[in-house]
Amino acid sequence: MISRAFLPRVFKPLFCAPFSIYTKTGDKGTSCLYTGERLPKTAVFFNVVGTVDELNSNVGHAIAHCQERKLFRDQIVQLQEVQNRLFDIGSHVATPRKSADEKKVKYTQFSAQHTRNLEKWIDEMTLELPPLTGFILPSGGVIATSLHVCRSVCRRCERLMADLLIQGMIDQDPYQYVNRLSDYFFTVARYTAKMTKNVEFQWEKSNI
Repeated sequence: MISRAFLPRVFKPLFCAPFSIYTKTGDKGTSCLYTGERLPKTAVFFNVVGTVDELNSNVGHAIAHCQERKLFRDQIVQLQEVQNRLFDIGSHVATPRKSADEKKVKYTQFSAQHTRNLEKWIDEMTLELPPLTGFILPSGGVIATSLHVCRSVCRRCERLMADLLIQGMIDQDPYQYVNRLSDYFFTVARYTAKMTKNVEFQWEKSNI
């Protein structure tokens, strides 16, 4: 069974009462999409949903680092917004555009405004940063490196989503969001490194 975390909000009332954390419905290696289609867990849909979940966990880890150090209140708000939008993307992916009915497609639509929000945050932080003069290694302190982990997982998620986009199983808006989200993680990682006065190391090509 697909994680309850990514079921559209319409299902939430079903889980208000106590329920077992295990369902046993996936014991034979299959799981269900929001459409009711049962597919092998190796299907790209579940690979994407699992990677979105992995990314969301890493975002939570980065938030925890910020909270422990009582830093970056604005960025914490942004990252929490990202976590919620990742849940939306999980629901969208679990609702294939080619097989879902119109009501479910409409319910799991993803707004392009979310990508514009990311671009606004990127532009605001970029104004505070020195220009790039080379390739940045994942560095710059604990907060920055945790955000670089988010960036690299986000890139993997984007690569997996590309198959679904090409097949017409997802809309372009959530794909664009994930594409822009890795740029956001890169920028916020650099921003936190600068504001905590940690050094970012640049790639040095071997002379051998």
